[in-house]
Amino acid sequence: MKGGTTLVPMLLSMRPKITHCRACGTGVDYRVPPDDNRERAMCAGCGHIQYENPLNVVGTVPVWQDKVLLCRRNIEPRLGYWTLPAGFLELGESTADGARRETDEEAGARIELGGLFSLLNVVQVGQVHLFYLADLLDDRFDPGPETQEARLFAEDEIPWDDLAFRTVRLTLQRYFDDRRAGRFGLHCIDIR
Repeated sequence: MKGGTTLVPMLLSMRPKITHCRACGTGVDYRVPPDDNRERAMCAGCGHIQYENPLNVVGTVPVWQDKVLLCRRNIEPRLGYWTLPAGFLELGESTADGARRETDEEAGARIELGGLFSLLNVVQVGQVHLFYLADLLDDRFDPGPETQEARLFAEDEIPWDDLAFRTVRLTLQRYFDDRRAGRFGLHCIDIR
């Protein structure tokens, strides 16, 4: 099919299948539950239905004067490439709390969190990425173990060819476009 419409089911089918019920440990079967429209992992013993939902990635676009803070990754995937401070949302925290935590964990940066800036649906891998604007309170950083280096970059210094993820590239492009325009909006982007 044109436009990669068969790619999403293929990528999602490559994810590990659920084999046992989280509630009772019995083996599961994939079938369409009553009043549903897609296959779910259903327990053959207790009938529990296990839903698989997208993961949320949260982070910030931390700014000091006219520069943006980037972190060089010390972990896979994309070891050695640059990214905005971001990571998976944890249970029990809001997206804003998660963005603050990830910025502290990855960069050791103190921030004042602004508004939500970009929401990127990465359909192929079942993720939603949310980036908040953030003002850095100072230019001192203490990166955690997941980061090799945290550094400020002016727009013309951004290592565009060495950015870890498309979501980071698109967010940074929108940030610099909005900064030139003198106003920041909310950017919702579907990556297929």
